[in-house]
Amino acid sequence: MSTPAEATRVYRRYLSAVMLHGHAGAKACGLGATDLYALNTLELDGPMTPGELGARTGLTTGPTTRLIDRLEQAGYVRRTADPLDRRKVIVEPIGKPAGLDEALAPAREEIAEILRGYTPDQQKALFDYFARAADAYRRAAEQLPGAGR
Repeated sequence: MSTPAEATRVYRRYLSAVMLHGHAGAKACGLGATDLYALNTLELDGPMTPGELGARTGLTTGPTTRLIDRLEQAGYVRRTADPLDRRKVIVEPIGKPAGLDEALAPAREEIAEILRGYTPDQQKALFDYFARAADAYRRAAEQLPGAGR
């Protein structure tokens, strides 16, 4: 990479490809991209209130309710009473789409092969970057206009 502009272009291409794959993976399982993103968020971060899920997905109250309804009807989540405050509802994951692992397997295998080409120290640096960049992107998203609805 000889210039910052070239580096930026490569990185943007990478991010676009990741987003495209996410959309295609969701579609292959009969889901919308936001539905799959919500399921992934619940799996990674654990049960949360509908308000928290809405904030994480960028949805307002009505669309968040419809999202949870769809996922609940499909058998992927359930609503439960918060054990600390029974007035609150918690959304928790209970399943994942059939065929999701199969749909994502080719990319996972190809990425694993690419990663095997790096030394353990290089892999450590890559995964350090992924963890830190994920936190940076989440913080940046929370600061954008309209975030946290």
